[in-house]
Formats: sequence, C-alpha cells, structure tokens
Amino acid sequence: MARSALCIGINDYPSAVGKLAGCVNDAHDWSAMLSGRGFTVKTLLDAQATRAALVDGLSTLIGGAKKGDTVVITYSGHGTWVPDESGDETDARDEGWCPHDLTTAGALLDDEIHAIFGTRAAGVRIVLISDSCHSGSVTRGDDSDVDAGAPKARFAPPAAWMKPSQVTLLKPVKPPVLSGGMSRTGGDLLLSGCTDVEFSWDTSFRGRPNGAFTYYALKVLAERKPATYEAWFKEVRAYLPSTSLPQNPQIYGSRGARKFKVLD
Repeated sequence: MARSALCIGINDYPSAVGKLAGCVNDAHDWSAMLSGRGFTVKTLLDAQATRAALVDGLSTLIGGAKKGDTVVITYSGHGTWVPDESGDETDARDEGWCPHDLTTAGALLDDEIHAIFGTRAAGVRIVLISDSCHSGSVTRGDDSDVDAGAPKARFAPPAAWMKPSQVTLLKPVKPPVLSGGMSRTGGDLLLSGCTDVEFSWDTSFRGRPNGAFTYYALKVLAERKPATYEAWFKEVRAYLPSTSLPQNPQIYGSRGARKFKVLD
C-alpha cells in the first residue's frame, strides 16, 4: 500500500490579490512531516503552482493511486468564490483555490476538484488539508504563540481578480458539506482551517510566517501525538479560534474515518 502526497503553497500573488507570507513554509512543513511518516511527497510552490499544474498534480496523484493507497493533499494559499452558474450550490457560489496565475487563468473551483477526485480507484483513501479561507469571527482559545499584528486573511475577494459584471449578490450561506468527490462512507477526510464563511489567517509565530491552522495542527501532532484524526482535531480546537485568530477549523468524514490512525 503506497502513501503519496502533494503539498501546495503560494505566497507570491499579484499585489492586487494580496501577497502572503506563510504558505510556502506551510507546504515545506507538511512535506517534512509527511516524508518523515513514509510518504512520497511532491511540492508545488509559488510560480510552480499554476492552475494547469494544480490540475495535473492532483490528477496524476489521484489517478496513479491503487486500492489500499493513501493520498494526502495540503493546500495553503488564498481561497475565493465565484457566483454559481450550474445551480448545484445552496449558497449560490462555487468556492475555490487561487493558483499563482489566478488573474489570468482563474480559480480552481470545487466542481473541478470534485471531478478529479471522482477519478480515483475504489479503495483509495484521500485526506485533504486546506488552509485557505472565507470570512467570520469568534473569540476564545490560546494564541500566545502568535506575533502581535501579524495575522492577515487568506482570502482573495472576487472583486480583486474578476470582472465587476461577474460579482453578484449572494444568497444566505448555509453550512459547508464535505468537499465534492470525497466519499462520505469510506475513509476520506477533509480537515480545513475554517468554515465556508470564515477567514483562515496567515500570521507568524516567534518570527516565522505560517498559517495558523497549519502551525497548530503540526504543533499538536509533534507534541501530543494524537492517535486518531478525531483526537488530533480536538487538540487543534484547543487553540483555534482565539481572539486574534477568529477561525473555526473543520473536520468532515464518516464517524469511522475520524477514528482512523493519523496518516497511517
């Protein structure tokens, strides 16, 4: 049973979209952790992470996996949305990732990720870890590691990269569902930095830039060694949300999948 991963990190966005600082570090950190656990890892960083490269990287990784294999995908970068044109979204918008060439190639939308995930062979387990964002707030948690004044939202508003005529009013947002193409009954899991209506924050910890969710997820994994995904997620929620990092991490997957050993 093979274990493979793709770690994506994009800091170098056009100024109009908003440059980030911690995403490449996130990708390196996830890569180092996964490599240490026996995964074969490929990274796509900054200019490497074009829209075409993301599609090819996901397609190759998932298409090459066989029954019993585990595939891990981590994404750190801006998140965004576009008005839904197909009518399949209850919140009237399609969410997506922002590739390096966002302003010319557009976002990689959830519908397209759905199609790629749908090509996997039976028995392939997918773990998707997405440290990108939307909007919202709440206060609690421990943020004593955070450098003062550092947090920046990992969100590219449509107006920053789309034509004004494409930006429309939205219907009220409903709670998110498991990312398209992922199995609700199998071993698939989605761990995300926030809900569909919140920001994930790009910040720094003791002088080093990172995504808040990535930093705490890896801190918990290294220090407390949680046995299951459920335990891992619970420990992360002890840190997030906090006063300066108002984001609610999410975990989606079956009850059985949440009790699987972490990255086993």
